[in-house]
Amino acid sequence: MSKSILVTGGTKGIGKAILERFGKEGFDLITCARNAENLDTLRSTLSERFPDSKVIAIQADLSKKEDVIAFAEQVKKISIPDVLVNNTGVFLPGAIHEEPEGNFELMMQTNLYSAYYMVRAFAKEMIERKSGHIFSMGSIAGITAYPNGGSYAISKWAMLGMTKCLREELKPHQIKVTSVLPGATYTASWEGVDIPEERFMKAEDVAESVWAAYNLSPQSVVEEMTIRPQLGDL
Repeated sequence: MSKSILVTGGTKGIGKAILERFGKEGFDLITCARNAENLDTLRSTLSERFPDSKVIAIQADLSKKEDVIAFAEQVKKISIPDVLVNNTGVFLPGAIHEEPEGNFELMMQTNLYSAYYMVRAFAKEMIERKSGHIFSMGSIAGITAYPNGGSYAISKWAMLGMTKCLREELKPHQIKVTSVLPGATYTASWEGVDIPEERFMKAEDVAESVWAAYNLSPQSVVEEMTIRPQLGDL
């Protein structure tokens, strides 16, 4: 029976790269996003590249609790994922004291609450099965304070804390939990900036790191992986 991976926010960047990396290994691929057109394109691309894998792409806005729960229930009718990657996120720079009203709520709901409710949706079945690997997509912004990080940084510091707690909770149940903390990766979030592309990390490198962490023996777990551009943070 094929193993499956669920990557939230999988139509672009790191999420898409992770789906493609696990698709090469024969995993069934499950994802979601807000944009239906992007989902249709992704579904077609993945199905063509990996004809032996089931590809499930469902429209959902994971900044909304009800969408997270509805999406999870749809997935559970098909599969309990072997791998869950909480990748959904939004990045809006700004200083805490002057960023636009609503930034805090949007980024906490999208970057943190979505992962919280997604984990709760699948944890019981993973515990009963005594297997699973949960990856939380954090950020260098979740371990390093910097100006203009604003609510994005707050949400990523919180994500790391939640993932650390989850690691301790699920340890006795043979479920692995890994925090992924990438630095500047060339994705849609950086489009339009006046910085050479070669200064960024590649999304494929993050995906390769996730695959390597997943591929360890049952006796080992990568609790945190910090991945930075070779020349340092931007």
